[in-house]
Order: sequence, then C-alpha cells, then structure tokens
Amino acid sequence: MAVSETQLYAKVSNKHRSKSTSLLLESLLAKGFPAHTAQKALAATGQKTVEDATKWLHSHCNDPSLDDPIPQEYALYLCPTGPFHNHLQEFWKESKRQCGRNRAHEIFPHITLCDFFTCEDQKVEILYDTLKRVSDSFSQCFPPSISLALHSSTSYLGFFVDDSHANILKEFAMAFSSEASTLADCHVKPCLKQLHLTLAHKFYPHHQKTLEQLAKCINPGETCQWVAALYSRDMRFVHYQTLRALFQYKPQHIDELMINTGDFIYVDPSQQCDVCEGWVIGTSHRTGCRGFLPENYTERASESDTWVKHREYVLATTRRCLTQTKNEPNEKLNGKVPSSSMSRSLTNVLPLQLSQGTLRRAVLVMRHGEGVDQVFGKSWLQQCLTADGKYYRADLNFPPTLPRRKDSVKHFECDPPLSCCGVFQSRLTGEALLDQEVIVNYIYSSPALRCVQTAQHVLQGLKLDHKIKIRVEPGLFEWTKWEASRVIPNFMTVTELAEASYKIDTSYRGNFLLSSLMPSESYEEYVSRSCAVIKQIIAACSSKGVILIVGHGSSLTSLTRPLTGLPTRDSSNFARVVRKIPSLGMCFCEEMKEENKWQMANPPVQTLTHGANAAFNWRNGIMED
Repeated sequence: MAVSETQLYAKVSNKHRSKSTSLLLESLLAKGFPAHTAQKALAATGQKTVEDATKWLHSHCNDPSLDDPIPQEYALYLCPTGPFHNHLQEFWKESKRQCGRNRAHEIFPHITLCDFFTCEDQKVEILYDTLKRVSDSFSQCFPPSISLALHSSTSYLGFFVDDSHANILKEFAMAFSSEASTLADCHVKPCLKQLHLTLAHKFYPHHQKTLEQLAKCINPGETCQWVAALYSRDMRFVHYQTLRALFQYKPQHIDELMINTGDFIYVDPSQQCDVCEGWVIGTSHRTGCRGFLPENYTERASESDTWVKHREYVLATTRRCLTQTKNEPNEKLNGKVPSSSMSRSLTNVLPLQLSQGTLRRAVLVMRHGEGVDQVFGKSWLQQCLTADGKYYRADLNFPPTLPRRKDSVKHFECDPPLSCCGVFQSRLTGEALLDQEVIVNYIYSSPALRCVQTAQHVLQGLKLDHKIKIRVEPGLFEWTKWEASRVIPNFMTVTELAEASYKIDTSYRGNFLLSSLMPSESYEEYVSRSCAVIKQIIAACSSKGVILIVGHGSSLTSLTRPLTGLPTRDSSNFARVVRKIPSLGMCFCEEMKEENKWQMANPPVQTLTHGANAAFNWRNGIMED
C-alpha cells in the first residue's frame, strides 16, 4: 500500500476512537487483514461484529476495487416506527400494486435531515459519537409528536412537516452537521428547506387521484416513535438500477457473474445497449465482481435494499390520543398489522377483481410464447429439412410437425412456429388465468403463426377453446422495420389456420388488411397503426370482461400507452424496453368508466421464469479422454 494511503487510514484521533471499535479493528488485524481493508470492511458492515466484517472481506477477496480508498456515503434520516410506519408500508404496497413503481418506492419512509456526504472509513466512529451526543441533547426539547399535513401535486405526494416542529428538526440537523463536519473532517449539509415525508414521486399524472385516495387512508397522528438513523451506501452505484437474484447462477464462461439467490446486483442502464438479448452486465453487491448474468434470473429491487444501517437513536414517542373524526381509522394497530379500518378504507379504492361478475372491462396484452427462432436462430428451418425439402424434428424442442399450408414450407422461416417449450408456456399461462377465475370474452391475435398458436394454447388452458374463437388482426403485427427480410412475411391464411384445427373466427374482418402493412415502416407509422388498432378493438368489444390480445414484445408498450393516455416513447427507448420483455410477458389495463379512462394494474397471474438448457451430445466429454 502506498505511503499516502497508509497515512490516510492511520489518521485516527485516539480521543474519538471507542474501545469497541478499536477491539473490532485489532481483531481483524490479528487475523492478518491489512489496516485499510479492515477499516473498509467495518465501514461497509456498520461496525457491528468481527464476524460480519470478516465475512465481507472473504466475499470481496476477488473485488478489483478492494484496495481502492473509496469511502462510503452517509445520510441522516428521521424514520417512523410503530403503527404509523405500518400504515405507510401498506400505502407503499398498495400504491405499487395499483399504479406501479415510482421514485418513492426506491427508499423506505423517512424525513431527510442531512443529505448524503462522504466520510473516511476510519472516522465513521466519530459520526456515531456525534449522533449520540446530539440526540441526547435534543431528547428533552423534541416534540412529543410531529404534525404532518398532506400535500399533493401532479408529480409529488407526501406529508409536509409543520413549521414549528420542522424548526426543531432543522436545529437538530444543523447541530449534527456542524459537529460532524468539524470532528470528522467531512462536509455535511443539513436539509433546511421544507421538511417532508414523501409518499409518491415522479408518477404519471393520471395516477394522482388514486394515490390521493390511498394517502387519505393514512392517519398522520397515529402512534409513532421517531428514530434518527445513520445510513450508508456505495457511492459508485448511486445512479444504477438495483436487481435482486431470484435464482443461483453458476458461470458458464469467464466473463459471467456468479450469483446466489438473494444477491443484489448493480446495473448501469447506459451500459446495456450492446449486451445480448436476455443478458445484463452488472456488479455484485456481495462480492464486488462484475460480469454478465441472465436477466430473467433477477427482479427489480429498491435502491435502499443495499444500504447499511449504522446507528439509530429513539427521539420521540407520541403520547397523546387524537380525537377521532369520521374520516379517521377507529381501531388501534398496536404496531403489528394494519387495522381492519385501514384495510376497509383501502378496499374502497382497490380495483375490482376480474372474476365472478366483474363490473369493468380490461385488456390483457401478452407477448407470444417461445418461438423456434429464439432458440435455434433465424435459420432454424435449415436444420430441419431433408435433402428433398421435407421437415423433420432435429431437436425435441422443435414441433413434431408443421401445419399444412398450400405454398412452400420455406415460408415458415420468416413466420416461425412455437417451440415445444413455447406450447407449454402458453398452456400453463392459460391454466393460471383459469385458476384466477379470469373471464376472457374476446381474444385477438397477430397474424404471425407463433401468436396464433399462443392464443390457441392459452384458450385450451382456460378451457375456452370450444367457446371463443380467435380474431386474427393484421394490425397487431410487430414493427415491420424489425423484420429481417424487406418484405412482409407470407402468413398462413385464415382458412389454412382453421383447416389446421386452430379455433379461428373466419367471419372476422380485420381493421387492417394484410396488404396495408408496409415493409420497413417508420416508427411514427408503427405507433400510429398500433394506436388506431387498439381503439378499434376497444370500440368493438363493449361487453365487460377481459379482452386478451396476443402480439409481440412491442405490443406491450405500443398498445397500452395510448390506451392509458401516456405519451409515445422515443424509438431508442422503445427498443431498449421491448428487448427486455420475455416470452409470455404481460401488461394489464383496467377501464375506470366513472373517470372515463384506463389505467395500468398488475396482471392477474405471475410471469413464467425458467433457465436455459443447452444442446448436449453424449460423445462430447463422455467418450473423450
């Protein structure tokens, strides 16, 4: 280690070092760890135990940045606990379910006292001592409860702190800031603007009313203990997305990342443009290593999931009992679960279920199942043709046979069928919809064979294949610019599909003729076509229930955004989003007739996640020496 780095990590004032921290550091030094990495491990684990720091060091043994003197970033928050916190968590859950994620979901409920600042690893203990002294000095003058008022705008919803109480909190933040800046030699900036507790931030304007209704179910005067908590985060990944691993993944190549179930991975969205479809490149929070990993092994996590809580001090407990009003909950939570009154209030604004006599129309847009071209490439058909041009099954994931069509079998190359896994995916999805008692009244499909087959097997899973017929709508075909050839694929005709035993509505006349699809259409032309076709489908399906649309990955955004009144994405952002949509990915929209609009909601069933299964030849490795 360089002399300058040695001096940097050795610059610790003895009068500020507690005995416990000295013992932790000495224990790590006795194990043979260098001083600078031992200090780094203690800061990264909240200086709790030697075991935590040792485990961190072993996990990061291959971390290329282990020896870099990169400090953590720290922030001071005032966090609610008890019944009030439970109400806020219920709001977090319901607002995400009904309106999707917004920026507030990235962090737990809190009032920011001091913005993030850096502190050298060996001086973190000074922050602990400072927080304790300031908390002790303010314990007597801290308000017994904090008065909060709900504020709403088109992009923000939250509680503002009453000025008289806010002034006390600001004095507390200034005292901590001043002492920490002086003793720990770091620049701490207290929050002196309007103090607030954010409920929702940067959401779509048409969700404002729903969020307000949910927020009004929260009683801001509910019993609450407020704690001042010091958190830290890795400053290198502030603007990254955080993913959580759903499954273990063992690398198959040297540039891939080893992940365990529950691991957090930092992903920079700007670095994903050149990554192969279905993969992302990220950095493991647990190990610090970087590499490729399959995206469908992960789910989106919150930014604060990787933060470390260092120290917290209880500042106030609400002691008064508020007089109830007719709009307030009338049962106490006791700090465990939301009250029945809270549940009843939330129920009043939840979307109605789509089973057993639904009162609303809904649209479920679904991408087709796995196609053979996704597994075996665009030239998949060449693997399955004999010398005389007849189809045979070259792999168990190819379909046993191809549907009969009057023209050449070679047209299937540009209009590929589902793989056997794709058939399974589709039927399993239909069975899941049946389990949820989802009532499908109409089903539309792109003319692409993989979409028609998906619709057919979803209907079979729903046990509706003898009751509902598939309406083949040419206007649902994907953006023609993405077609490998410069012509529109030669699709099977409606008559051919019906003769192949697909449940096709042969009387349906599409809103768009196949002949009207233009090769290599512009993005604006594709968006215009999608907007027109979804409006025409909605107008034609007046009865209540679900309109199921089976299309392409592009359909999920090009059909739902105009339906819900969202602006059109730019073409580059559109392509980035569509690239990540898996087979049988779904979007779900409900009609809010009383408000004359449609809104996005969670699909009625979960998506299907599975791993890759590479081709295997027993001669390779088994027979070879």
